[in-house]
Amino acid sequence: MLKKEPCHIVPESFLNKHRGKITGFLSGLDRVRFHGCLRMLAQPTIAKLYLERQNVLLKDFKEFAEATTKTIRAVAVSAATALGRPVVYLPSSAQSKEELASEIARKDGVNTGLVAVFSVVEPCQTYTVVGNREAKMLELSYRPGKCIHLYHYHQHPKYGSMHVRVQTWMPWSVDICMNGREWLARSMDAEGLGYEKRDNCFARLKDMDRAQELMDEQLKKDWEKALFGLLDEAHPLHRKLSAPLGQPYYWSASATEYATDVMFRRETDLAAIYPALLHHGIRTFGSADILRFLGHREPAKFRGEVTSTLKRRPEGVRIKHSANGNSLKMYDKQGSVLRVETTINHTREFKVYRASDTDPQHKCKWMRMRSGVADLWRRCEISRKANERYLSALASVENQTTLKEQTRELCRPVTIDGRRHRAINVFDQTDAQLLQTVSAGDYAINGWRNRDLRKILFGETTDRQEGRRQSAAITRKLALLRAHGLIRKVSGTHRWMLTEHGRFTVTAVLAAREASVVKLAQMAA
Repeated sequence: MLKKEPCHIVPESFLNKHRGKITGFLSGLDRVRFHGCLRMLAQPTIAKLYLERQNVLLKDFKEFAEATTKTIRAVAVSAATALGRPVVYLPSSAQSKEELASEIARKDGVNTGLVAVFSVVEPCQTYTVVGNREAKMLELSYRPGKCIHLYHYHQHPKYGSMHVRVQTWMPWSVDICMNGREWLARSMDAEGLGYEKRDNCFARLKDMDRAQELMDEQLKKDWEKALFGLLDEAHPLHRKLSAPLGQPYYWSASATEYATDVMFRRETDLAAIYPALLHHGIRTFGSADILRFLGHREPAKFRGEVTSTLKRRPEGVRIKHSANGNSLKMYDKQGSVLRVETTINHTREFKVYRASDTDPQHKCKWMRMRSGVADLWRRCEISRKANERYLSALASVENQTTLKEQTRELCRPVTIDGRRHRAINVFDQTDAQLLQTVSAGDYAINGWRNRDLRKILFGETTDRQEGRRQSAAITRKLALLRAHGLIRKVSGTHRWMLTEHGRFTVTAVLAAREASVVKLAQMAA
């Protein structure tokens, strides 16, 4: 079930730095695409059994499929005609259906209800009958193909602008696309809350706290009930088609975008810092950083490609970091909104704490996250934290604090609870190695343990006495870092993590150690 803590956290470090320029912030779903399918029909053997229950021979499959397609289209045309809405055939799937729907809605003044139905031939996974020459018999084959798809565009009274896409050929999969910001606008309209909306983002919110509460409530939705309700309107034949299987459509979130918007007071305020944020993101963040942002626990074990790109788009200049089909983006929307957005297309790289479907005792444990709507709350939680980590990393950009000021207390002894702790020598090789180790991306998500640092700093040992000595040495080093406010204990565990102050300080120290003499001389000139 959904966690009850607020999902709108923007790191204090980022807020404090730009507090005078920020008017509000909002976190929640942006675009989300739900996929509905009859899972059993993905298996040709089950699909053949389905046809047998319908008394359809393989030699008659094409006739059966064409008749079904005509029925689905006829029902859609009849419903649209009854409402006085157009059914438009599109000769190319490349044409923007969203723009066309917006144009029709604006022209016809449609604020609520069906806007239009678009018919277009598009690629899909579908069934066809082929001949097996060796076996001298017909076979049902599940392969890439093309068929007519029907797009039902709505101005929904609750969800706002959205559409339902229906595949008219077996196995009749569907997609439902909606936008969390559109949904929020309708919710605020219902409560009489003022706002300034530009495209799919909000430049101003009259009641930011209530707006965030409404966004959080979206994740508590009974998604199956809601999605079946939308499907009943656009594709009422789905129940008849699924009846021979005795199994309704299965719903998954095939793609989710979770965005954190930071609203600036003036466009000039964001414009003044955005180039530096872009430069920092494209030049500074390495593969390990990006994987850490996206929640990978062990970046060193990641197998795949990590890329970063910078692109100018109509809505602004966008930086995008991608890893195995998932991505983290930042762009300036409508001039005054800084958006950080995590897109998850593939869920298997993430974990969720739940009971296994095959465990009779229903004991919870960390398992692979499913694409099904049951794990959508966890998917959004991971995305929110990714956005937070990215904003936190950006908080250090253009920090005018000098290295001297940042490390002043670090280079002095401190006394905690009557115990004196030595200063940290930022240019000593031993202390620098310790700082380098604790700031490694491998430990940014879950923190590190004594034995993690012991293995890196001292290597493996089979001598138990030597192991105890090394463990004690690491304990003293951890106490030193904690005394200087660089690390904190993770509650209820034996793990440690860098504090916000610690991350800034360590980053500055390590950057200074790597800077060339020529560059430092130029800065001092």
